[in-house]
Amino acid sequence: MLEQKIFDDTKTAFSLKSDSELERGYFLFKMISLQPLVKIGTAVTRFALNASLPVEGLVRATVFDHFCGGVSEKDCVSTIDAMYSKNVHSVLDFSVEGKETESLFDSALERVMSLIDFAKDRPGMPFSVFKPTGFGRFEVWRKVTENETLSDKEQQEWKRIQERFHKVCKKAKACDIKLLIDAEESWMQGAVDDLVLEMMQTYNQEKPIVFTTLQCYRWDRLAYLKDLHQDGIEKGYHLGIKIVRGAYMEKERARAEEKGYDSPICKDKPETDAHFNAMLVYIFDNLEDIWAFIGTHNEESNYLAIEIMAQKEIAPDDGRVWFGQLYGMSDHISYNLAKEGYNVTKYVPFGPVKDVMPYLIRRAEENTSVAGQTNRELSLIQEERRRRKLN
Repeated sequence: MLEQKIFDDTKTAFSLKSDSELERGYFLFKMISLQPLVKIGTAVTRFALNASLPVEGLVRATVFDHFCGGVSEKDCVSTIDAMYSKNVHSVLDFSVEGKETESLFDSALERVMSLIDFAKDRPGMPFSVFKPTGFGRFEVWRKVTENETLSDKEQQEWKRIQERFHKVCKKAKACDIKLLIDAEESWMQGAVDDLVLEMMQTYNQEKPIVFTTLQCYRWDRLAYLKDLHQDGIEKGYHLGIKIVRGAYMEKERARAEEKGYDSPICKDKPETDAHFNAMLVYIFDNLEDIWAFIGTHNEESNYLAIEIMAQKEIAPDDGRVWFGQLYGMSDHISYNLAKEGYNVTKYVPFGPVKDVMPYLIRRAEENTSVAGQTNRELSLIQEERRRRKLN
């Protein structure tokens, strides 16, 4: 069993970071740790970009280059290659959010299709990814989830959403690229769950190609996972399951209170942690049917996965188990797991600076609500600065 200190190895964690990149990381996480500054900074950045003020260069040189791989696929190649030299794989994520026209949904589909082509000849890119709302309007997803009647126009939109899903899943299967489909807000997720289930039933007959995402801060997800597993056994397909804690907690609770229904979110963090770990254990107990993508920045959950793999004598590089973190965060987890031979990926967001800003602002706001995470990043960067100074 691994010594539970592997994530403290800062030399490995920051081996790809130059001194100046390390200093930039320290500066950014220091800023993120100050909640009032984040609120002011995100508001000013939004205003400056919307007003076309010349701040793009500054954004690119700071927050963008730390958390994003580049503005295009080709721009990301040097990052992909550098990470792969350390046994860390890449999932390129075209992180343009909030577009709601049919032409833009079609262009998002073509982008994901081209990313699958881009990945198929690169061993450092075993996965591709997309968000359901990249392929169709949120309101259509919501209405289908809540069983509201669709207008004729909306029925056509829903049909095109289904066609886009089939098209991209068929492409992923043909190219043997695993496809992660992100989860979003609960009041549109039911329709996503049903559609992704159809994709798994269709394209996961031989092995998992399509991976659904389960947000473990939802207290109903373990029961849902067990239902999925039973369905897979009965209908003869394999499950691809990505587990994450979740990204919409405040929004979920606020809507539940406003609309007067029970919150779908676990009551607190310990309950969420317990739920995540229970799902992790269930997946490892059923690895012959379920492949896992463990998407977490939580050290204890990563250690738990390592411990279970050791107990069950599952090889670190077993192709059914993948670990994932976001680019620019938790390098101490990613690079140290990779050094020990585990399958590791980084989600690498990319896209035009202005279009990716909503994603980056969300990242900053989420980090302010997870103070322990930001403080851990800061302490590790400080430790590596000290180590380099001494050497």
